[in-house]
Amino acid sequence: MKTRGRRQRSTGPGSGPLNPWHNVRVLHASANALLGLTLAALLAVGVSRLVHLPAFDLRGVSIEAAEGSELRYVSTPHLRTSALHRIRGNFFTVDLDAVRLGFESVPWVRKATVRRIWPDRLAVTLEEHRPLALWGDGRLLNTFGELYAVNLAEAEEQGPLPELAGPPGSERAVLERFGEVARWVSPLGRFPVALSLSPRYAWSARLDDGTTLLLGREEGLPVEARVRRWAAVYPRVRARLDGQPEVVDLRYPNGFAVRAVGVLATGDQQTHASAASAASGAGQRRR
Repeated sequence: MKTRGRRQRSTGPGSGPLNPWHNVRVLHASANALLGLTLAALLAVGVSRLVHLPAFDLRGVSIEAAEGSELRYVSTPHLRTSALHRIRGNFFTVDLDAVRLGFESVPWVRKATVRRIWPDRLAVTLEEHRPLALWGDGRLLNTFGELYAVNLAEAEEQGPLPELAGPPGSERAVLERFGEVARWVSPLGRFPVALSLSPRYAWSARLDDGTTLLLGREEGLPVEARVRRWAAVYPRVRARLDGQPEVVDLRYPNGFAVRAVGVLATGDQQTHASAASAASGAGQRRR
């Protein structure tokens, strides 16, 4: 009995590739891809035209002080010269980081924040440096312990600033110690106007009445304990000297040495006074 054989499609090596134009699925996928690319291109062109419309050109920049502060030193001419002319682009294309850096390059500006205000404005918030002291190299020290350079005359409009000095990188430590010394001598009605830290990390201070305090290093008895010990007997010492102390050397473990203005020392007192005078000179040179 003969069986009728079926014709089979050849799939062997000699059979040649299938024509993709005869494959409906491939045709549909290709058409969808082309359509998607076309729509994406049209959308990109439309967005580009939209963001460059004149309606989105920047028409104003508002400037205000950070919350809880005021702008005392930054002036509009400085801002126009150093920052405003650097703004490029419109509402969408302006580089906010570049604008921020432009404002932060203005003297007295510590920090700037820039944001967009729909549809054609920028809002800039500025935080100024607050001068706290004059550093040994002529720069100013702000309340964060950061150094910055500005016109000193502007900073001292309200009066002379305290003078601080120390090795590189010691700014925050000196600032902290300045606040501590201010607290320690406040019961005497005095205030430090200068404080220095020597390369050997020895402290010296000058008070608003001209008295120089040689505080020494943090070895043995802590500096705070030395200052408080002296402050406790200061009124009696001043009365006995019948004059204003010029130098108080607090580096002794069990007491302190004093030299008074206008007092002529003799014998052992003269030797003692000479030593205190030499120490005072070293302190004033900001060892």
